[in-house]
Parts: sequence; C-alpha cells; structure tokens
Amino acid sequence: MSVIRWLFDAQLVIGDQSILWREIIGNVFGLASALGGMRRKVWAWPVGIVGNVLLFTVFLGAVFDTPNPVNLLGQAGRQVMFIIVSIYGWYAWKHARNADGAPVDPKWAGGRSRILLAVALVGGTAILTPIFSALGSYEPVWADAWIFMGSLLATYGMAKGWVEFWLIWVAVDLVGVPLLVSAGYYASAIMYVVYGVFTLTGFFVWARARRVLAAAEPLAAVPVESPVGR
Repeated sequence: MSVIRWLFDAQLVIGDQSILWREIIGNVFGLASALGGMRRKVWAWPVGIVGNVLLFTVFLGAVFDTPNPVNLLGQAGRQVMFIIVSIYGWYAWKHARNADGAPVDPKWAGGRSRILLAVALVGGTAILTPIFSALGSYEPVWADAWIFMGSLLATYGMAKGWVEFWLIWVAVDLVGVPLLVSAGYYASAIMYVVYGVFTLTGFFVWARARRVLAAAEPLAAVPVESPVGR
C-alpha cells in the first residue's frame, strides 16, 4: 500500500469510534502553523497549507466516503480559503521584513478596522447560512458559516499583522467545539480546545510585542547627534 493510500484510509479506533489519521495529522500541522504564527515565522504559512489540504478531504466525509459521512461545507470551504489567503500571507511576510529581520510587526487594527471586522463576521455569517443550507451543510448551519467567516477574517488579520486576529480565532473556537462534537469530528474538536488556549496565549504574546515596539518607537525617532564639529 502506498503512503498516500495509507494516509487516506488509515484510522485510529478508540472504542466504537473511528478517527481518520488525516484529521489528526491535519490538525497537528494546523497547530504547528499557529505556533509559527505566534513566533512570527514565515514557515507558518506553508506548514498550514499542508494541514488545509488534508482537512479539506476530511470535512467532506460523504464525498470521500469516510467513516463519518457528514459534510461540513463551511469547514471544507474554509480550507480552500485558508490556502488562498495563506499564499497571500506567505508572500506578504516574506517580502516585508523589518529592521530586526522579523516578517511583521504586530499592530492594533484600530477602531475603524475593528468595526469592519465585526460587521463582516456577522454579515458574512448571515449571507452564507442560507447558501450552506441549500448545499446541505450540517446543522446548525449558522455555526458552520460563522466558523468559515471567522477563519477568513482571522487569517487575513494575521497576514496584516493585527493583534486582534487572535481574538477572532477565540470566537471561532467557541462555536467550533460544540459543532464538531455534534458532527462526530472528535479529533478536530479536541484540537479546537487546544487552539482556544493557544490563541489566548498568542493574543497576549502579540499584545506584549506591540507594547515593546510602541515603547521603542519614540527612542528610534530621536535623532542621533553627530560628533562632527565638537
């Protein structure tokens, strides 16, 4: 059996529950990507893309004839979205290194951007819910739509270097855990709990980095007196 065929079919059996190894491995890649994002490492983006490809096949359970024949269209669709936005983020971070060599300086999004993010999250969820319902997504469909929109905005916020993107992930996790448990995706649900703790940590790490940068900015703006003429 080829490695790819094994990866596609292999399952971890716990009692009467079967969990695809693709789901476990995909989430591990996702967690590694989140760790890289917290440390502001460019490799976070390609690592995340690998996890996205694996999880795309997992959340279309009925399409790929997996042990869990449930389609979560929002979850599957957001993997495609992740890949697209991650390519943008990968490019942006790779070509925007600061004086210290870091790919991005954490910054606050600001009041206007926060309002736009909130409106996009609520409005996008309202728009996508009937679409996902018509396509046969798992109930409650609004939760699937919420996760999709939140993931889109959080990934975009990460690419922009906004500290608030971590809090959007928290909002995604709060809805995602009960949805995944009810749909039988237990490995992903457990990972969402881990993500929830991790994203809160990431928020405080980035907020602290922003404070350090803000404190250093006035010092950097002070002109250095030239010794010439002394």
